[in-house]
Amino acid sequence: MRMRPTLNWTPAEDLPPGSTDLEPVADALSAGGVLVLSGAGISTESGIPDYRGEGGSLSRHTPMTYQDFTASAQARRRYWARSHLGWRTFGRARPNAGHRAVAAFERHGLLSGVITQNVDGLHQAAGSEDVVELHGSLARVVCLSCGALSPRRELARRLAEANADFEPVAAGINPDGDADLTDEQVGDFRVVPCTVCGGVLKPDVVFFGEAVPPRRVEHCRKLVGEAASLLVLGSSLTVMSGLRFVRQAAQAGKPVLIVNRDPTRGDRHALTRVALPLGTALTTVAGRLGIPVGGQASA
Repeated sequence: MRMRPTLNWTPAEDLPPGSTDLEPVADALSAGGVLVLSGAGISTESGIPDYRGEGGSLSRHTPMTYQDFTASAQARRRYWARSHLGWRTFGRARPNAGHRAVAAFERHGLLSGVITQNVDGLHQAAGSEDVVELHGSLARVVCLSCGALSPRRELARRLAEANADFEPVAAGINPDGDADLTDEQVGDFRVVPCTVCGGVLKPDVVFFGEAVPPRRVEHCRKLVGEAASLLVLGSSLTVMSGLRFVRQAAQAGKPVLIVNRDPTRGDRHALTRVALPLGTALTTVAGRLGIPVGGQASA
């Protein structure tokens, strides 16, 4: 599957309006077998902005594409300079009430799994165990030549050593961990190679325009096929990599429920879209089900 570089989507006028009624979500969870599909919106309360919501990063920032990254050494320098700075902030993010509620639902046996479009690892930090990272993880780095995987923290150390005087101030942080820097701030930032073969390093995430690994897609399709219902949390579903699972569930007659403040590309397939903040909505649902969400988990 190739991740389409669709950055924006205009809602149709005939989409159903959002609701504030959480009963359908509570009913689906109480029945069990719920598959969660989460997007950037679930992490906004952790200080990581989404792409398309109010104040979303796409209003000021175009995400790196796979084609640009692989074709241009300058593009890679710009990406790694921005990502190196962003990683410091990104790595300090902690799970919020939404992540903790999802983990609590899993502990109580209400979920069949979690598919996340996010690359921040916050579901796992909150305690979720059965998580498929559809678009990979910023915590890992992969060599495009030999395929070797290594921890991001190790690359961060190497980049810091190679760029000891690199201390710009970013204008903002984006959902992909990329900080907003000007070309002047990037300067002559030094990129380091793979320690195994000297090849080009890339974060182990799916860039716009890059193919999601087919086995991962098929695994997610299997999860959708086995689930009783699909609960979408904080995703506009603009990108086909997530929308296709909503379509699959709807075509199979499985209830699709969406919690997202703004309209989504999947609304016409959904039983309901709840237009409430995720942390508040999921904590409220957990309370109705008698499930304690608990305090903040450590990453």
